[in-house]
Amino acid sequence: MPEISEQDTSQKRLLEINTALESGMFVYVRKMFQNLPAYDIALLLESSTARSRNVLWQLIDPDLHGEILEELSEEVRKGILKNMQPEKVAAVAEGMDIDDLAEVLRTLPDSVYNEVLKSMDSQDRLRVEQALAYDEDTAGGIMNTDTITLRPDVTIDVILRYLRLKGDLPEATDSFYVVNREDKFIGSVSLANLVTARPVQTIAEITDYDTVPVPADMDETEVATLFERHDWLSAPVIDEDGHLLGRITIDDVIDIIREEAEHSMMSMAGLDDDADTFAPVFKSTQQRSVWLGVNLITALMAVAVSSMFEGILSQMAILAVLNTLVPSMGGVAGAQTLTLVIRGMALGHIGENNSRIILVKELAIGFLNGLIWALFMAAIVAIWKSDLVLGGIIAFAMLMNLTAAGLAGVIIPLVLKKMNIDPALAGSVILTTVTDVVGIFAFLGTATLMLG
Repeated sequence: MPEISEQDTSQKRLLEINTALESGMFVYVRKMFQNLPAYDIALLLESSTARSRNVLWQLIDPDLHGEILEELSEEVRKGILKNMQPEKVAAVAEGMDIDDLAEVLRTLPDSVYNEVLKSMDSQDRLRVEQALAYDEDTAGGIMNTDTITLRPDVTIDVILRYLRLKGDLPEATDSFYVVNREDKFIGSVSLANLVTARPVQTIAEITDYDTVPVPADMDETEVATLFERHDWLSAPVIDEDGHLLGRITIDDVIDIIREEAEHSMMSMAGLDDDADTFAPVFKSTQQRSVWLGVNLITALMAVAVSSMFEGILSQMAILAVLNTLVPSMGGVAGAQTLTLVIRGMALGHIGENNSRIILVKELAIGFLNGLIWALFMAAIVAIWKSDLVLGGIIAFAMLMNLTAAGLAGVIIPLVLKKMNIDPALAGSVILTTVTDVVGIFAFLGTATLMLG
């Protein structure tokens, strides 16, 4: 019997809910939601239209609202919060983790934001404000302040008795952090070591002093790299003076990795990685029109270059036929290099120290590929049209454009990175412009000189 994929299950569930809504079976839908985890409900909301979401949100148990908001994409979350009263948002915020609450608060209007803060007790308000003080894409912005700290001179027996009285641990706790009386980070104690150590031992005796803390201002992508490199489950976050601020757990890092993957994929098409799949038509049109306009401007540059050679194009129709071939090959070759370099930069493989090496390598690859396919196309055109000169023209243009594509594929993302522009967002458009202009100019320019 074939297995049913998670995607098929979600689509089947969505169809069932939509059918129930159309039939007015709201009680049935409410009962369905009671048996679903927060992630699945969030997935259903993101798979529904904006109008359906508002109805579905009213049918969800308010006690689950906080968990569901944590799972929603930013665009969908904004749409739901926009229709909620400030006091209801404040009630939802009570059960949320500090890092998730800080993320939600950043998307709220000022009036609702202030209302939520007022509803919190002083300790939680201080923690949230501490998290909001850091940029959302830094370690401080994604950290959770809910952590247990230990003093080095306390015995294991005392700590274990304290934990029994406390009754529960912060979610995803695998280590406790050791601090001095000034709350400066000293090291960590794993949960496994704590429960297996002798009761008379002190925390100092089982502390791992080699634990690497994460600076609060470190970029979240660098944090994800550290987790991957060291196989961490959690990591302490400190300020510039070494004071412990909170911790980052592996679930936060998984979110970062997923967001980075979505960002790279969506940016290649000029879309926001938080774009709502079922956003209203006019809103989606507005978001996409900007990038289409940029693309049109760059395309007109290629057209302008072609118009410079109208004379030779009108004389030889075959040039118009072959004119699209060279830019197309250059675009594919350049995209290969661009993707490789952007990936290398994201993983930390490529930087100022070795950028020249990758530049020389890709330039050589571009030249060799250009040489291979130049000879191939020259032979085809020469045999097809019985014209060696025409074959030589397209061969030269192919060689020039594939070489230029390799060069541009490295230089463009490096330059954009220095200008603090996302290479994934702007790189492909600039690269396409370069390969189109160089390809057309090399082909038609050479044809004009040789045949004009």
